[in-house]
Amino acid sequence: MTTPRPLVVYGVGAIGGVIAARLRLAGFDVTAVARGEHLSAIRARGLTLVTQAGTDAVALPAAASARDVDWSAGPMVILAVKSHQTASALDDLSAYAPPGTAVFVAQNGVANEPAALRSFANVYGVTVMLPAAHLDPGVVIQQSHPVAGILDLGRYPAGHDEPAEQVAATLRASGFHSSVRGDVMAWKYRKLIANLGNGVIAAYRPGPDADELVARARTEAEHVLTAAGIPFVTAEQDALRRGDLLQGRVNDDYLSSTWQSVARGHTQVETDWFNGEIVLQARLHGLRAPVNEMIQRVTAEHARVGRPVRSLDATAALKKLGAATTPRQTDEIEETRVRQPRSTRPAGV
Repeated sequence: MTTPRPLVVYGVGAIGGVIAARLRLAGFDVTAVARGEHLSAIRARGLTLVTQAGTDAVALPAAASARDVDWSAGPMVILAVKSHQTASALDDLSAYAPPGTAVFVAQNGVANEPAALRSFANVYGVTVMLPAAHLDPGVVIQQSHPVAGILDLGRYPAGHDEPAEQVAATLRASGFHSSVRGDVMAWKYRKLIANLGNGVIAAYRPGPDADELVARARTEAEHVLTAAGIPFVTAEQDALRRGDLLQGRVNDDYLSSTWQSVARGHTQVETDWFNGEIVLQARLHGLRAPVNEMIQRVTAEHARVGRPVRSLDATAALKKLGAATTPRQTDEIEETRVRQPRSTRPAGV
């Protein structure tokens, strides 16, 4: 491997924090961009990484903004903020980072890559399979061990090149599994389908009805994406890639990233970029996505008004939705393909 270029991890919450800590522990040149109490804690005592093997205090250079980063050595960026923070992060990066900077989008959802491409010519998608948690300033939890996570990546919208190979090799040297995929967005759409349950996990009490709500959201999404002509890998392909690599949890009480946001009292969550993406594609193609629309709206309101996590009744939600109708959309999908012009916009816009 050629001498690795420096890396800037922009956003060091659960995902970005584990990535930055592992890169730094492996000896790579890493700068974190953080904010608030989290930034203060990292500067005061390092970033604390908790794993099944123990705890490390990782000395990590930390900046409050892209303005404070040394861009002279041509660092590559790993963007790891939540999707609702992408716009402000890209505004900051585009003001200070050279336009040729390689930006690796280690975020859930599929709308961040096209957003980054507006400001940077070299954008890469990263499929994040990394169970992690961040609830306290200066502390991130890596749930899986010894493999920290799976971070497959590829050039956006498709393809692979030397920077992709370099970052994948760097990630592998830091405790992750990482392969370069020319069709990375097909994998990110499968991860999007998995993330459609995040809002349910955050807002609704667990049980069979909550499980049914998640299953219906995912089935609905597969029909919508098929109608939109957007490729996604199968659940079987995803399961085969994961295999038994992601082992164990440090704390079973720390659930989805959306659950973590609500538990920390955040008033904004990512469901507009998860369930909302399915709603968007349905509307673009003359379809409906009532299950995902409900989850999108309910979870956003849940966070906005500060309700406790997992406090809603999924039985009432299913009753409001009525009988499942998604499987019967097959004929409608075929009719839509005939009567609707194919969207020429990049998937996820």
